[in-house]
Amino acid sequence: MSSSLKEGEFVGALDCGTTSTRFIIFDSVANIVAEYQAEFPQYYPHPGWHEHHPQELIDVVIECLDGAAKALEKAGWSKSSIKSIGITNQRETTVAWSKSTGKALCNAIVWDDARTKGTVKHYSRLMDENGLVLADGTVKKGKEGRRYLMELTGLQISTYFSAIKLHWMQEHHPEVKKAIQDDDLAFGTVDSWLIYNLTKTASKPGLHITDPTNASRSLLLDLHKLEWSDTLLNFFGFKRSILPELKSSSEVYGEISEGIFKGVRIAGIAGDQQAALIGNKCLTKGEGKNTYGTGAFVLFHTGNEVVVSKNGLIGTVAYQAGPTAKPAYALEGSIAVAGSAIKWLREGAQMIDDVKHFNTLAESVEDSAGLYFVTAFGGLLAPYWDPSACGMLIGLTSYTTPGHIARATMEAACFHTRAVVEAMKHDSNIELKHLKVDGGMTNSDMTMQLQADLGGFDVVRPEMRESTALGAALLAGSAIKLFGWDLNDPKTLEHVNTKGNRIFKPSITEEDREEKWRGWKKAIDRSKGWTEDYESD
Repeated sequence: MSSSLKEGEFVGALDCGTTSTRFIIFDSVANIVAEYQAEFPQYYPHPGWHEHHPQELIDVVIECLDGAAKALEKAGWSKSSIKSIGITNQRETTVAWSKSTGKALCNAIVWDDARTKGTVKHYSRLMDENGLVLADGTVKKGKEGRRYLMELTGLQISTYFSAIKLHWMQEHHPEVKKAIQDDDLAFGTVDSWLIYNLTKTASKPGLHITDPTNASRSLLLDLHKLEWSDTLLNFFGFKRSILPELKSSSEVYGEISEGIFKGVRIAGIAGDQQAALIGNKCLTKGEGKNTYGTGAFVLFHTGNEVVVSKNGLIGTVAYQAGPTAKPAYALEGSIAVAGSAIKWLREGAQMIDDVKHFNTLAESVEDSAGLYFVTAFGGLLAPYWDPSACGMLIGLTSYTTPGHIARATMEAACFHTRAVVEAMKHDSNIELKHLKVDGGMTNSDMTMQLQADLGGFDVVRPEMRESTALGAALLAGSAIKLFGWDLNDPKTLEHVNTKGNRIFKPSITEEDREEKWRGWKKAIDRSKGWTEDYESD
């Protein structure tokens, strides 16, 4: 069979998300030539906890690579047509493994895990009492220290970011603590763990690397210099030796060491939301996108300068398109719960059978009848940042039906997106004219129309919505100048993913929109601080 297979030029994207992994193979204009997807187990050992087994992440990656290779050959193409692959991943999810054995030391703590509220309190007290000690001996404490942390990293102390999760591992897993003492610990996010395993051999360890998009979610990176910060390593109590080497988002790092794609170059890395920004071709200042997946993530390209938010957003690296390229930056609003609220309706509340049932219920009513669903299952992220907030359905009456609850669930993601977009407008002084969208929830026309109505802006949905995987592919292709792609020159991508867009425009009055918005803000206020009297260190 192999002798009859055609030889082409394609680029692959390995997309390791929160609940599944996929490997997608693209051609020069972003047509999908072949793909394979598989889910992996989720572990919830306690309320608010969320874990992955690191080896299961690797096992499903191998399954996806093998499955996509078979699909490619079934389509008539040789697997040697793959010229490079890019990797994109769920961000912040923290993995700890042994340098000497290459084995994970405990389960990975997932990005939306909320167990570290006590750790956040610990470091908040440390900021007040000891503060950050700068290289010149200057000490910045309390509010001044938090402002400096925000200016340096774009982030604030939160359960969300990797350094907090790693500290919890160190305190609660003796294997991790011992590895730190023995200088045997390797720390990384999922991208680092995947690349380490894909590039290792029986005789040598794999590459221990990451890129700035993932590193900028750790609370350990100096955003301006794109270097690990000694000030922050000292504050959090970590050795530099545990950290991955920093590489750009687009360069040849190494080759896959074994398996069906042995010898294929790994040439792109980006956290999933930055990859989606790239995949939506938001490559110039002032462009923004929202990915509606398990959570929802709004990113807004701010150019080559860091913008420090004063309105509850975080600054992050959008990408670095090569070792010598200037980094591009973004403002981000991370919404912890979007599609996962629908999953809760199915598996937790057992109110729906599947997504089709959910959409049918939501479409059965004209509005939410004054019902609001604040989906703060593990607290609130941007722009509110309240780990003690609690999820709540408010506005319930005897008139409320499952249809109203389903519609309020749709609206929750839309209201939260508006809150983030408004914060971006205040930080950047740029009015967002349209929002590019991707992710599972965008398959619903009703949800997208609600977003346009409740947000007051146009929503642009592309026909091919695998934007996250496409972003990783663009990085990997650009690194080897495949198809003439060059992320530093967006014109070289003008023929990529141009099949067409659907635009959803606002259809309700400004008065109606603002009335609904006032209700959402009241609901948010009710949810804040709900659990603060019950949390322990």
